[in-house]
Amino acid sequence: MNTGNVIENTRMRLQLLLRSLRSPNFRLFFAGQGISLVGTWMQQVAMSWLVYRMTGSPFLLGVVGFVGQAPTFILGPVAGVAADRWDKRRLLILTQALSMFQAALLAFVVLEGIAQVWQIIGLSFLLGLINTFDIPARQSFFVEIVDNREDLGNAIALNSSMFNSARLVGPSIAGLLIASFGEGTCFVLNSLSYLAVLIALSAMRIDKKQPRLIKRHIIHELREGFSYAFGFAPIRSILLLMAMVSLMGMPYTIIMPVFARDILHGNAQTYGFLMAASGCGALVSTIYLASRRSVVGLGRLIARATILFGAGLISFSFTTYLPLSLLILSITGFGSMALVASSNTILQTIVDDDKRGRIMSLFTMSFIGIAPFGSLIAGAITNRVGVRITLIIGGLSCLAGGLLFACILPRIRSHIRPIYLKKGIITEVAAGMQSAAELTTPPEKP
Repeated sequence: MNTGNVIENTRMRLQLLLRSLRSPNFRLFFAGQGISLVGTWMQQVAMSWLVYRMTGSPFLLGVVGFVGQAPTFILGPVAGVAADRWDKRRLLILTQALSMFQAALLAFVVLEGIAQVWQIIGLSFLLGLINTFDIPARQSFFVEIVDNREDLGNAIALNSSMFNSARLVGPSIAGLLIASFGEGTCFVLNSLSYLAVLIALSAMRIDKKQPRLIKRHIIHELREGFSYAFGFAPIRSILLLMAMVSLMGMPYTIIMPVFARDILHGNAQTYGFLMAASGCGALVSTIYLASRRSVVGLGRLIARATILFGAGLISFSFTTYLPLSLLILSITGFGSMALVASSNTILQTIVDDDKRGRIMSLFTMSFIGIAPFGSLIAGAITNRVGVRITLIIGGLSCLAGGLLFACILPRIRSHIRPIYLKKGIITEVAAGMQSAAELTTPPEKP
């Protein structure tokens, strides 16, 4: 093959992969969040290791995970209404500033040597409360900072790749810092990292939109959001699958310190490597998703990714050799992120803009809000039967969920197909003309 053609093909593929970065506001968001998320992952690893070092209790690890995510389950729908009503950039500036304050408090109690488990639990709850309002606002903010609507799906995938790049780097750095200087250093650096995203948000230039007139009671808007989401089979099926995976599968991250120390006989650095391996697989997954031209076929990918994730958890439970554990976790991370990012993309591309915040809050609730209950269950089961049996139970549950979703996939496609035909998506994909991310019209209720 001609060298010039190879270079040209490579350049075109890179342009396709990074096309949403043509939007100046998204470039700012991408850079700021990239720095901040490294700090976030450092704090998550340091907090889990600190709790397990202080208590040696898998159950308390589950408690910390529970209080950090429970607010999303309780207040998620209300946060979605807030994201639809309020200026999203101002809301994000507020939540990021509060997150910086939370990390600073955590650093203070640890570095002063006065940290107790109840303080960590309380600060974890505070961060969970902040994130309840931050996540739906951030997810629904993409439509305002991506100039071309056809690049929306790519922006979502790139954002996921940034999240997982941080997931790859952050835990590795955290493991080294914890071993050398202690957990407090990670909390200090996380607090400072929020400056990057605050600067990025302040530098954005966003066209002012007419504020939506608020004439309806919040209860009406909550009911409208639930009816819209659960009245359409594809959205309902995705939300229920995500809830099941979050309840039974995702808590594997909470009990990872137990596996690192008791099964692999490692330390904080081992724990960091395990989390980084999962992030590596997830990063590869998001790069693959970002290179896709269309949402067509993502339903099948969701089913396969769920099955792969479940099989990965089961395989990981039997490992005792660190390199093999890292390899299996990277495969597991690929499956989990393919599931989450594909589900997010489908929801984002079919939802109406004035309901985007509410739908994304329900997605967040199913993915993050359900997870604390899984954390408690995983911690309790691990105390009774051990970490390996806990992982096997979670893996089998995900396998069953993926197979069930695959069985109902033809019915889901029958609901979505008329929308694709109406928007010309199927024809566009065949012709290779443009991205299916142009889907913005919500489905009619059956």
